[in-house]
Amino acid sequence: MKIGSPIPILRSFDEKKAKEFYVGFLDFRVDWEHRFDETAPLYMQISKGECVIHVSEHHGDCSPGAALRIEVDEIEAFKAVLNKKAYQNARPGITEQPWGKDMSISDPFGNKVIFCELSGD
Repeated sequence: MKIGSPIPILRSFDEKKAKEFYVGFLDFRVDWEHRFDETAPLYMQISKGECVIHVSEHHGDCSPGAALRIEVDEIEAFKAVLNKKAYQNARPGITEQPWGKDMSISDPFGNKVIFCELSGD
């Protein structure tokens, strides 16, 4: 039996703000979008490298306020790239942790995306 990696679903309330944050700021790409009809809420898949996330406007899919951790390398360089963009709702910083470095960023819907670089200890 093969078990794949989990794909988190994050709640969104506004397509424009979601794309501005995840695509414009964090540099994810939209893989696909789905609506049951033209007035239905958006469900989309975004990705960056091997990281895949689903973002949903459907109220029954998930609750706002989720947190997810995404392992990265070169977190200092990633932070510099993000802060250079001067996104009006986030200026990420890095926190030293016993396991390495964390960079926590909240999306416009109360979800927390924590990028982490693990130490080699």
